[in-house]
Amino acid sequence: MSQCHGPKMKMDADLHQDKKPSWIKVRLPNDPVFWSTKSLITDLNLVTVCEEAQCPNRWECWGQGTATFMIAGEKCTRACGFCAVKTAKPDALEDDEPIRVAEASRRMKLKHVVITAVARDDLRDGGAEHFQKTIEAVRTMNPGIVIEVLVPDFNDRDWALQMVMDARPHIFNHNLETVERLTPLVRSRAKYPRSLAVLKKAKAMVNGKVATKSGMMLGLGERKEEVLESMDHLLDHDVTVLTLGQYLRPTPRHLPVVEYLHPDRFAEYKQIAEEKGFRHVASGPLVRSSYHAADFRPELDILEDADRVQPIHGLDLQPEDLPIPAAPSDIVKATVA
Repeated sequence: MSQCHGPKMKMDADLHQDKKPSWIKVRLPNDPVFWSTKSLITDLNLVTVCEEAQCPNRWECWGQGTATFMIAGEKCTRACGFCAVKTAKPDALEDDEPIRVAEASRRMKLKHVVITAVARDDLRDGGAEHFQKTIEAVRTMNPGIVIEVLVPDFNDRDWALQMVMDARPHIFNHNLETVERLTPLVRSRAKYPRSLAVLKKAKAMVNGKVATKSGMMLGLGERKEEVLESMDHLLDHDVTVLTLGQYLRPTPRHLPVVEYLHPDRFAEYKQIAEEKGFRHVASGPLVRSSYHAADFRPELDILEDADRVQPIHGLDLQPEDLPIPAAPSDIVKATVA
């Protein structure tokens, strides 16, 4: 597979709205913590989705000393029409990467870490074991840390998904990305029903003791009724956390921005989603899957009555109160059914 920095266009390029509205503003770094975080990531030879996906919030998040680690390399086997991550033949997995991610989490004193990865369709397990090892290394070195994973679909191989869930992340995130009609155009080799199935099965594999999360990009030409339908589909598949953000085209080779949604539209979608039953909703032009991931704590939802819609506020829980043991991996495997 030859290296390519973006997929070829399949949507009419004339649809693209080139001029960004006033509410699309990216803050430049002016915090010394940003530079120390960048130095740390470079020192440990780690990759972040913050940079690889050209996230518009990376200056802000890094300034707060938070980051989303992207494991299993920086070359993806898929060529999705929205994504800035390189499409190329991946390199071999690095055996010490899980320890490096754990060490970075320790040095940054993270209370909440997000671990994601490129799609590795070249591997039989899609990189599931590498996820498992990274989760276990992070938990062992950082007792009590909340672990969130943002995973590919593993080609719907249940045994691979089970490996990730056996490591017991607190939050399981798999993005729907767009509405059903646009999925064949936006997400290379992905299937809308398969993504929904992965979310539902992940929760079932741990008897509901995980918060499930998904996100969508808006502005690709979706209709309002399609967005609301996708919300219903996610709720039907036991997803409780939703993120909605504006699609921004990374290069001219990528899909066009058909529409820039006004912040009021995002506020409307947030209200609708909450009324439908999502327990946590982040909705705004610059919202991304991991943006301010630690601001709300969906992992606490599983301590509550499953019939309640709104989370209990003011809980002062310690890590040991969570159903997911904050213990070394061998103890986790022995104590978690």
